[in-house]
Amino acid sequence: MTVRVVLADDQPLVRSGLRVIMADHPDLEVVGEAATGAQAVQLVSDVSPDVVVMDIRMPGMDGIEATRLITVGRTATRVLVLTTFDEDDHVYGALRAGASGFVVKDMALDDILAAVRVVAAGDALIAPGVTRRLIADFVGRPGAAPERSPQPVEGITEREREVLTLVGRGRSNTEIAEDLFITVATAKTHVSRLFGKLGARDRVQLVITAYEMGLVTPPR
Repeated sequence: MTVRVVLADDQPLVRSGLRVIMADHPDLEVVGEAATGAQAVQLVSDVSPDVVVMDIRMPGMDGIEATRLITVGRTATRVLVLTTFDEDDHVYGALRAGASGFVVKDMALDDILAAVRVVAAGDALIAPGVTRRLIADFVGRPGAAPERSPQPVEGITEREREVLTLVGRGRSNTEIAEDLFITVATAKTHVSRLFGKLGARDRVQLVITAYEMGLVTPPR
């Protein structure tokens, strides 16, 4: 399957570098480029890419607002945000806006390409444990969902609730299978059903849901 990509960055050299390297990979196709957030939103409407590689800082509409507008509807397009480790507020803003993952601009290009593939497949971009720590911090920040006791999640089974809790704790499908004494295929099936029932695009959103429902609490 070819992953159709839009590159959104106000730096032409960044877009050019990504475009050139993607041209050498037949499973990746650049279907558009944007220099502003508004252009990125319009391109998604026009060409329906699988992934937008989105810069945060762009003139006019920034990448966070563009991400929010792209992910607010029923679009299947996922957003992979370009960020730096020292811009935590941007990371949290992108999470709240609906981003599926994050890459750092000084990463090796091959690693960025791997991230595009992972996000396109609907999985978490970063290692599950890292995702858990990142989102635990995100949920514990001012303005996040208040701490609460575990709540029933409407429309899911008790087993799916258990799986959602483990996803929130950063468990991989293999680890979920081991914890619940089920097969990896069954664990994958439960996760896929949770995507559909909870309207989540990817694992990152499932983790956020687990925290917001009180199934998992931020570490002290």
